[in-house]
Amino acid sequence: MNIPFPVNGKADPKACVIKGKCRFTVLTDRFLRLEYDPEGIFEDRPSQTVLNRCLPVPAFTVKDTGTRLEIDTVHFHMVYYYAKEEKLTEHSLVIDAKNGFTNYGGRWLFGQTLYGDPPRHNNLYGTARTLDRADGPVALEYGLQSANGRACFDDSGCAVLDENDQVTPRRPGSVDMYYIACQHDYYKTLQDFYALTGMPPMLPRYALGNWWSRYYAYSAEEYNALMDRFAQEDIPFSMAVLDMDWHITKVDPKYGRGWTGHTWNRDLFPDPEGFLKGLHDRGLHTMLNLHPADGVQAYEDAYETMAQATGTDTSNEEPVLFDMTDPQFTKAYFDHLMKPLEDQGVDHWWIDWQQGRACSVPGVDPLWLLNHNHYCDNCKDGKRGLILSRYAGFGSHRYPVGFSGDSVVSWKSLSFQPYFTATATNAGFPFWSHDIGGFTGGIRDSELFVRWLQLGVFSSILRLHSARNPFASKEPWSYAEQVRPTIAAFLRLRHKLVPYLYTETARQHLEGIPMIRPVYYDYPGQMYPEKTRPYTCRNQYLLGSQLMVCPITEPADFVTKTGSVKAWIPEGTWTDFFTGRVYQGERLTVLNRPISQYPVLARAGAIVPLNGEHKGIGNPEHLEILVFPGASGSYTLFEDDGETSATEKYETTFAYTGDRFTISGKGHEALIPKNRHFTVIFRGFENFTPEGNCVESVSYDAQTRSVIAVLKPTAEAIALNLPGAKATENKDAKQRAYEFLQFAACSIDKKRAWFEQLEGGMPICRFLEQLHADKIDSRLIEALTEILTD
Repeated sequence: MNIPFPVNGKADPKACVIKGKCRFTVLTDRFLRLEYDPEGIFEDRPSQTVLNRCLPVPAFTVKDTGTRLEIDTVHFHMVYYYAKEEKLTEHSLVIDAKNGFTNYGGRWLFGQTLYGDPPRHNNLYGTARTLDRADGPVALEYGLQSANGRACFDDSGCAVLDENDQVTPRRPGSVDMYYIACQHDYYKTLQDFYALTGMPPMLPRYALGNWWSRYYAYSAEEYNALMDRFAQEDIPFSMAVLDMDWHITKVDPKYGRGWTGHTWNRDLFPDPEGFLKGLHDRGLHTMLNLHPADGVQAYEDAYETMAQATGTDTSNEEPVLFDMTDPQFTKAYFDHLMKPLEDQGVDHWWIDWQQGRACSVPGVDPLWLLNHNHYCDNCKDGKRGLILSRYAGFGSHRYPVGFSGDSVVSWKSLSFQPYFTATATNAGFPFWSHDIGGFTGGIRDSELFVRWLQLGVFSSILRLHSARNPFASKEPWSYAEQVRPTIAAFLRLRHKLVPYLYTETARQHLEGIPMIRPVYYDYPGQMYPEKTRPYTCRNQYLLGSQLMVCPITEPADFVTKTGSVKAWIPEGTWTDFFTGRVYQGERLTVLNRPISQYPVLARAGAIVPLNGEHKGIGNPEHLEILVFPGASGSYTLFEDDGETSATEKYETTFAYTGDRFTISGKGHEALIPKNRHFTVIFRGFENFTPEGNCVESVSYDAQTRSVIAVLKPTAEAIALNLPGAKATENKDAKQRAYEFLQFAACSIDKKRAWFEQLEGGMPICRFLEQLHADKIDSRLIEALTEILTD
């Protein structure tokens, strides 16, 4: 099967240093491969994790004293004491991370994960296989990044790929480990890892829209009616997912439990081709669920052809056994099971987990094989691949998208997921798809669902899903009436965000800069108390190059009527994406938001392109450009055909310099609409009037502190002069305090007294000091502090 990634397991010999039965390969100036083989036979084939070792040879030096071997790069210093032991042990091999890291924290002994008294590891963690049945945190595996400058991963247990790209076991007794001098350059560490394992692929553009999924035995009529209801409600979706009930599930017990199936349930879907075509005609792409572990039983439509292709005896209805390590079965599986369904109109597959970890080839995880083979097969004919499946270890980023599993409906689950999602980047894994709102259990809580949905909108993938329970479904109209407009607004916003999300996906694919990453990637600081905010405010994350998300994961306070989150705002100017409120950084604060808003902050000079409409998923005819104050900035929008491996692209660059804003484009013009037009929204600005021949109208929205310039359609480069443009000041703080107090659940007499003090000119600092002294509810003080201070 063709692998759509660079594959070359053999490193340049100039990068290799052999000493006895050990081989050391300097892959980059941060990554060192450590091998030991009892017979001195080393592995040059790609592994499940590491596909490519043929990299440019970095600068390094080698010194052999007769008792020890030393390898030195700008980032690490390795010493192998071969006179002690001619194999790799914690007594024979030591590596120091350089550039400010001490021996106590930066020194690594072979195989060591802990050090010190008490033992510590300082690893910043990676991700986990699944959140099935999780009600809050789960244990995470170690990742590629560490606060003490070094990390490692052991590839010894992973199988290798032979010349036919088939998995095969390693030699027994061999050791294959990778040392990483990550230090605090988290981006470079990740880029080096991608050079070894493959860059994160480009997703089809439509994968960034809203996904509908539900574990439910829909009929074709019911599913179509639901999609039409969404359209009538003006709620956009781009992916239509069917859980396992698309196939026959009620089977004779002699055939198993009905989880595995590849035959349409014709009682529910009498015309599969017509049904799938109808979804395509509605602008939806299709995905079907698979649990393939039980093979192919005699009742399946494809049983005879599968049996013939695999040599299975049909006289006693012997099942065709599932075995992805068998090339004959694998070929038949895709030729006779998958392809006929794809010819009917199935675009993608959801590989659900049922097969466990055991396999006929030692070291091979059948989940990895399913992910690898399904993704590679889905890339055929020049298409971009897309699957939905569980995480199967380092290298899983090559097979997007990750399905995190059946989490419990609870605030504890929601509270863990932002950290879980961002931290997965430390395993190189950027695409987690959660069951938005949770899958099972819990109670029906409209506020919880809205906060979960808001998290999904500002994530890489947004997929609604729920258990087979009539009270668990995620249709917007099934929630409390007062939150339905907010649910609809955020689902529409997701589609408006696609131009920005798609550009950041392209950057991830081309440059190895992850779309979602922890805040410490940009603000690494140091692991001392005064510098730990990027690490301890762990639910915050960066979404692309322009935005920082501070998720609300607790219910609203009774007194303030707002949800809140303790957030660390980095240095510089940051502006609220929704309200235009400007914050000055290098501070720890509490952000309070009503249910209709979410704490998303744009960095100084940020530019965020949006689709001016929310119904289409393609390259927009109308672009809304959000511009934020605080510094000069530029942003280049990436567009292509959205679905194939073709390399044609169009790039539109937006630049803001304080008193001037420009738009210019270059590339394959056939990719963009001919009548494209722009609305430029200067959010977080005082009122001013942009000037230029292309300006059609200008207005000011005080609620969002936004100057809105509608531009005339033109094929020429656009330039706007911005006389008097400056960031908004907190002039309306008292009015906003009044609006907040109007709904706060506390004594109206106290509210009147407080507001009279503000109106009377009491300094803000004295006013807040008085509230503290009077032991006023702390959440109320936090909310007023945010409103009244700059």
